[in-house]
Amino acid sequence: MYKPIDKLQHSFLDFNQPMGLHMNPDNRWIKLADQIPWDEFEVKYAKLFPSDTGNVAMPLRTALGALIIQTKFQYSDRELVEQIAENPYLQYFIGLPGYQEEAPFDASTLVLFRKRISAEMLMEANEYLLAHKDDDNNTPPPIFWKLRR
Repeated sequence: MYKPIDKLQHSFLDFNQPMGLHMNPDNRWIKLADQIPWDEFEVKYAKLFPSDTGNVAMPLRTALGALIIQTKFQYSDRELVEQIAENPYLQYFIGLPGYQEEAPFDASTLVLFRKRISAEMLMEANEYLLAHKDDDNNTPPPIFWKLRR
């Protein structure tokens, strides 16, 4: 089962930061998150869940974002979860509403993410970034994703 999020494309200013935490809006993960059309990919992702019963799946931004981070740094599943738990920029990137000290998901959940996120969806996201890389001089370079199976 999947429940689409009302406002998936939240802004950096909406990210709930603990008192005293200053985050740089020019950080590469914030810029990259703002470049990806999460809402467009969410529509395709939601079609993977035709049933209205069962456990609710993690949002697309969490699943796809985690796989992008993992691919970029070649983290193991456990290391990825630790990195996300420790880094507010990565938490923003995967769509959490604010910084949290606990991990947003278990390492075993990444197996489900890799089963659900198709190679076509990854290629489409990459092609989008390539097509829009000149729209903004501050756009980070596209990430060429390859899923581990």
